[in-house]
Order: sequence, then structure tokens, then C-alpha cells
Amino acid sequence: QERLRSYYTNTSFDAWRLNMNLHDVWQVSFDFLPDKRISVEPVQENISTDAGLLIFRQWDQKLGFTEGFSQQLDDRRCDPDHSILEMVRSRVFGILAGYEDQNDHDVLRSDAVFKLLANRLPDDDDLASQPTISRFENNVSARSLLQLEDWFIDRFVNSFEESPREVTLDIDVFDDPTHGDQQLTLFHGYYKQYQYLVRAITCAENDMVVLPALLYGTADPTLGAGDDLERIVQALRDKYPDVLIRVRADSGYGKPWLYRICERLDVEYSIGIGMNNVLKRNTEELLQKAVEKCEKTGEPQRLFTGFDYQAGTWQQPRWVIVKCEANAQGTNRRAVVTNRPGARTLPHGVYDEYSERGEGENRNKELKCDLCADRLSDHRYMANCFRMFLHSLANNLLVSLRQTIADPPADETSGEYLDKDNVPVEARTGRARRRHFNRRREADPLGEGHACTWRMRLIKVAARIKVTARRVRVFLSASWPFLDHFRDVGQALLRGS
Repeated sequence: QERLRSYYTNTSFDAWRLNMNLHDVWQVSFDFLPDKRISVEPVQENISTDAGLLIFRQWDQKLGFTEGFSQQLDDRRCDPDHSILEMVRSRVFGILAGYEDQNDHDVLRSDAVFKLLANRLPDDDDLASQPTISRFENNVSARSLLQLEDWFIDRFVNSFEESPREVTLDIDVFDDPTHGDQQLTLFHGYYKQYQYLVRAITCAENDMVVLPALLYGTADPTLGAGDDLERIVQALRDKYPDVLIRVRADSGYGKPWLYRICERLDVEYSIGIGMNNVLKRNTEELLQKAVEKCEKTGEPQRLFTGFDYQAGTWQQPRWVIVKCEANAQGTNRRAVVTNRPGARTLPHGVYDEYSERGEGENRNKELKCDLCADRLSDHRYMANCFRMFLHSLANNLLVSLRQTIADPPADETSGEYLDKDNVPVEARTGRARRRHFNRRREADPLGEGHACTWRMRLIKVAARIKVTARRVRVFLSASWPFLDHFRDVGQALLRGS
């Protein structure tokens, strides 16, 4: 007893705590190997499974995304233990790593890498827990949300290193299923679920979410879209007076008042319109011609026409392009209302450019599915609005790094891909811009660079972390299959700093 009393008296608290933890040591054995048993047990070391987030933290340090985002939020707390910036970083980097729920942070708050992301050392106090983060998200004010909208627009406008010749804005919505008692969640007959509706305005040139909006479950997709569009266009024109701005959207945005707004703002638009009896009657002959050619050649046919059309609720006629398609699966007609100057001479070119808005839909899929923006589970509507901004910020952090890392090599000598006029990426148009995007995908060290690919090949890597007097050392396994991706991305990031 004397020896035991002396031991605990003369041993530091940390050593005593380590000794007590030995009682929690467990071991699990597996016997599927024919000659040896496999033993699994925990170790008392700083080990994390998300070391790839360190690259994103370095990139965020350069861009100031999380810091600028946090500065838009009011902090009415007195002497808090966890700063707003720390909690924003916990949530944003957690979303990137696949931890979209607040509950995840009850464990992540002790993780060595997440502490480093928040400017803490692995042995420092833990980060914010789920209740603290929940209170933080539910205390965000309407003023802060409005400031975040302005901040998102400002960050987008200033995201171009060179003055762009043109900017293409894609507007689309996606459903956000809800569960339980959540404010403004309503049953939508088309989706057959209780939901929110999320509208995202994205940029085709740099893949960024320009401005997200959380609408109530059965809202018209165009609700507030005119005001949002006007704010974005005005901000772009203030900095880039000569920029050509284009807007693309599906038939859900085929509203006369939206056409008028685009025309007043001197914005080129291509917006889908549903086929009605008049449009079908005017294109019946062309559709029959496509069917006949398909039957004769055995090849799919796409024929285009255009004409002035004025619906009963329109104050003036507008040019409509109709695609008539025939193939082995049957026939298909699609119509687009546009004020593009070349639409009367090259209707197929304008329609194909409109079809490229599918890339904007892919960005929405990444935001919804890969970055789990469909997990808005707070009760308060404003808290869920704030969570949508967090997910959008994580998306913009990812796509901005993806674009920087995947830029085609500067020493490319293939004449097929060279821009002979040495035009900056942001200023390229048409085929030159599409060639650049194709080259970027080819040069991307992570394939096409989808969010789930970056997470699997870059973020999700186990690491041992050791703190010394002069630095923090992070050890990765030399046998990790994607170690070269980490090296290439890290080196490219440092070269661009």
C-alpha cells in the first residue's frame, strides 16, 4: 500500500491517466489465416484517418475562405471556449471528409488532424462538441445570412485572376428530403416526399456555387431568382464592365418576367420551354423528316429549326429553337427560348451550348450527393439555410483546389491544344474553352476529380502524428496506393503559393 501511495504521489497526472487507460485496452482476434491469428488492438498514439484534409487547410489558408466566411457571422457569446472560426472549420472540413452530421463531431473533436485544422495541437483541449455546434448553427441571425449571400457573390466575382470575356450562369434546383418536424418542410407531389427545395446558381467557367438558396418544400423554383440574378450581374458589371454574361436554365424558369429581366440587364439567355400544341404544330413536318432520314440511314438524326413565337402572356415575340430527334428509341422534341445573336443563323450551335448546362447539373449532384447537402436536419429553417452555406463553402473550397491542381501543364507543346492568342483561361470562349476543360480533366491527377474521388484518393488516409519542439510530423504509410497523388497535389499546391 505504501509503494502504491508513493507511486501515485510521485507520478504526473498524464502518466497516471495513461496507466488508467490501460484498463480499457481490448483485443480482437481473427482466425481466417491458415497459419497465424490476426490480432487487432488500440494504441495510445495520435492517429487520424483524414490526413488529406491538411492539403485543404493549406489551400484555405491561401484563399481565406473559412476566415472570410466566419467574419460574416455575429458572435453574441461572452468569453466562449470555441471561436466561430474554429467551429466553421470543423464543419466545413468535416463535410469534405464525409462527416456531414453534427453528431460526428462528438468523436472528431478529439481527432488529431481536426485539431490541427483548427490551429490546435493534438494534445490541446478538445474541439466543440455536437451540442455546442448545434447551438452555434441555430443562433445564426438573418443579418448574418444576408451578409453571407453578399460574401458568396463577392468571392465569386473576385475568383477570376484575369478579366473574363464571358461568364455563364446556370440556374437549377434539387430536392432536399426532410424528416421530422422541420420548419417550412412541405410535401411535394412530384418528388412524393416532404422536402426543401435548393436552388443553386453555378458558374460554368470555374464550377463555383455563386449563390445558394434554400426554398420551402413546394416553392416555385423561380422564387427570388430574378433578384439573385440581378445582384450577381450588377456585381460582375461593376468589376468587369465589358464582360458578356449568359444565363442558362431549364423550362422551370421559362417565365416572361425572367426573360424581361435578362433583356433589361443586357444578358444573353437560353431557357427551356415546354412543348405545347403550337410548337408541336410548327415542327411536325421537321420531326417527320427526321424520322424518315433515320429509317433510311439507320442512324440517329437531329434536326433543328427556329422561329418567332409569342405566347398569350408575352408582351412581344421571342426566338424559339426546336430540336427534333429521331433514333431507335423513338422521337424527341425540345425547345429553347433565346436571345443569343447567332441563334437565327446557327440554331444547332446555340442549342448545343444550352445542352452544356448538364455540367451545371453535375455540380449540383456533387453538392447534393458527394458533399451531402441533402442532410439539412435542423428544426429551424434559418439554421438549415446556414447549413446550406456551409456545404456550398466546402464545395467551393474543393472545386477551386481542383481547378488549380488540374490546370494543363504550362509547357504543353501539342499544337492541338495550344491557345495561339495566349488568352487567359477565364477569358476563353467556345471551342477554346471546351478544349481547356478537356485538357484539364486529362491532366487531373485524380481522374475527373469528382468530390467522392478526392475523398477516397486524397483525404481518407491514416496518419501517425508526432509533435516535436520545432514541428508537427505527420507520417503516412509508404504502401498507401495513392501516396503519389498526395505528393503531386501537395507539391503543386506549394508551387502555386
